[in-house]
Amino acid sequence: MRSIWNGAISFGLVSIPIKLVNATENHSISFRQIHTEDGGRIRYRKVCELEEKEVSTAEIGKGYEDADGSIIPITDEDLAALPLPTAKTIEIVAFVPAASIDPLQMDAAYYLSANGVPAAKPYTLLREALKRSEKVALAKFALRGRERLGMLRVVDDVIAMHGLLWPDEIRRPEGVAPETDVTVRDAELDLADALMDTLGDVDMESLHDDYREAVESMIAAKVEGGGALPESETAPGEGRGKVIDLMAALEKSVQAAKEGRGEGEGDAKVTPIKRARGKTASAGKKPAAKKKSTASTATKKKTAAKKTAAKKTTPRKRASA
Repeated sequence: MRSIWNGAISFGLVSIPIKLVNATENHSISFRQIHTEDGGRIRYRKVCELEEKEVSTAEIGKGYEDADGSIIPITDEDLAALPLPTAKTIEIVAFVPAASIDPLQMDAAYYLSANGVPAAKPYTLLREALKRSEKVALAKFALRGRERLGMLRVVDDVIAMHGLLWPDEIRRPEGVAPETDVTVRDAELDLADALMDTLGDVDMESLHDDYREAVESMIAAKVEGGGALPESETAPGEGRGKVIDLMAALEKSVQAAKEGRGEGEGDAKVTPIKRARGKTASAGKKPAAKKKSTASTATKKKTAAKKTAAKKTTPRKRASA
């Protein structure tokens, strides 16, 4: 893999020469913009608005737009002269529990490769120290013209670094949560727990991009001159935005998940028990049956009481005789 940045990890007084390598890759399919009438490519040209002529990449520089609209030119030399200690160094500033990092801060991921034989020993030292401490390292580094925050952790036998957003770059979730108060019943939570347990295990290698595969198949069909692919049985957006019976949907989801995992029907009998405990049974035949059985029980009790009274009376008469 080609390195995108060379520098060093600053670990106290220890310096570890490293190379930065992208840990992820983008497999999404990209499209070109075309003129729909003749299929011609649509291209964008970079034009100077003062001279109204196209300029080459070599003629393009950087500029900062001030509040009054004026442009202040910024050169690469200006940026290089800034007192930035992390320009070529990943500076570790702290070791913290992994749980203290908000996943919202996660950005791009990189692998850190030891750069040369002398780097192997300190690289291994940091890797094993991270493993034993069960912590991650917070670091600052500069990449693509700006200073960034990073998190170092161990993946297999490699030190990986996740770029992190700065805390002030995370928006507060104000106005995002539902504004209306909603009560969730215990029976609904029981079914949600059952569904979570059923969907608890997954082979990450089995997950794939269905949309990308469909797009590739469609493109292949067009290249071969074939017709359009058959439409999906479910129209886009069908079934969404409708008011549903939440309990019924949860029950069906649990049952479908169990069937997909090849589990027996016996496990599905837990659901109605939980519903009864959550008082979700509707008025129907079962409540009526309970009333009928209650009435018959009362009749049986009266009959038994009469028989008992008769038995008690008879011995008394014999005793007086």
